Amino acid sequence: MISVCLFESDTFGQNQNKSKSKRTGGRRSSPVRRDGIVPDVIDSVPKGKITVKYTPGLEVKYGNELTPTQVKVQPVVEWPADKDSYYTLAMVDPDAPSRKDPMFGQYKHWLVINIAGSDVTKGKSLAEYKGSGPPKDTGLHRYIFLVYKQPGIINTTEKTVATDSLTGRPFFKVRDYAKTNRLGQPVAINYFQAQFDGSLG
Repeated sequence: MISVCLFESDTFGQNQNKSKSKRTGGRRSSPVRRDGIVPDVIDSVPKGKITVKYTPGLEVKYGNELTPTQVKVQPVVEWPADKDSYYTLAMVDPDAPSRKDPMFGQYKHWLVINIAGSDVTKGKSLAEYKGSGPPKDTGLHRYIFLVYKQPGIINTTEKTVATDSLTGRPFFKVRDYAKTNRLGQPVAINYFQAQFDGSLG
């Protein structure tokens, strides 16, 4: 009798797991959803991963925390790409000045278009890389890298925004930018988090 009860209990647990698996489509919850990037910034989870390396051994890993000092210099970025296609790379902070009150978000930290394959050096920079600089007492900020596959070359007369310039950086909406340029949904993503630590003054 005891063995029957144990069997029934085990079967019930298995049925619960199966039911839960069906509700989630058999997939584990994505960190992109867990950290609110969907729906705060984009509408769906990209299939591809962007590899972002700042220094040997220092890599962006879906929400890991890095310091402003560690991400001060432009990283090396790569993603699975078709060498005959063009891509747009964007890096945004939707939490400006804070996640609780993102009145200035999204803040544009980096924007490069017309990238041949995944060689960022061959693209046109519209906003030079600017590392994280979260204000004091604003908690963790999400710094999100997104890659979009372009339908063709983007023709623009926009001038490059220098690293030390604020022109066009606040109030940027990558979702709107993608819609305007017919980019569709992003094909790859990665992101880190950072908070004020006094290292940059």
